[in-house]
Amino acid sequence: MHAHAHHELEPAHEAVDRTRWPYKMKDLCERTNLPRQVIHFYIQQGLVPEGHKTGRNMAYYDEEHVERVLLVRRLQHERFLPLKAIRALLEDRDEAFSSAQRQQLRDVQAHLPPSLKARAERPSTVDANEVLRKHGLSRDDLDGMVEIGLLAVDHTTASPRIARDDAWLLELWADVRRAGFTKELGFTARDLAIYEEAVSQMFQRETQMLAARLEGLPPARAAELLERALPLVHTFVARYHVERAKGFFSTL
Repeated sequence: MHAHAHHELEPAHEAVDRTRWPYKMKDLCERTNLPRQVIHFYIQQGLVPEGHKTGRNMAYYDEEHVERVLLVRRLQHERFLPLKAIRALLEDRDEAFSSAQRQQLRDVQAHLPPSLKARAERPSTVDANEVLRKHGLSRDDLDGMVEIGLLAVDHTTASPRIARDDAWLLELWADVRRAGFTKELGFTARDLAIYEEAVSQMFQRETQMLAARLEGLPPARAAELLERALPLVHTFVARYHVERAKGFFSTL
């Protein structure tokens, strides 16, 4: 009777539509040229969706998984985006935008000025330790920015490297330190998480609004509006921040 029950359960456990889910993990590794540990890490971090599970240790994957793994790898290692930023951007893209809207955004991108273009693949990098030494910062300053998702670091070289375009984050933090926000007073680079989270949330809502309102506009016109709007938004955010501080102190 026990053997008969096992026989009945086996087909249900193994049944999977291989036309819909053609790849096992070893196939996914071969298609992406990545070890399973990296792919499992991406899944655990919410960067890649889980496969179609047929058992506790068995799952099947499709072409979308291949494309997502390669996209995450490219964003992480060729565009130097932190994993937290990649996860947020992918969640926004998946949940907020239709395929038609994503296509329009790609068309809009082609008309944007160089300052708003996507990061170049394999951007120029600098030695992170040299940047720290130059500005009198510690390794903890760098580690803090990595932890909160502001910076991505390449550890595959003898000395850690960051994208040259990201060095301004450490330079600005050095200015904050010189302004008196010292370690002795308890300030660390992790405190910037307040601003990272605020900007990320603002950006999420901003892109959803713009994608909906600009849908159907010629890409060149939409790109022109974005180019004009960004400096105005930046001015508003900076000045409104000051006004909120003034308003707070007027209540004391």
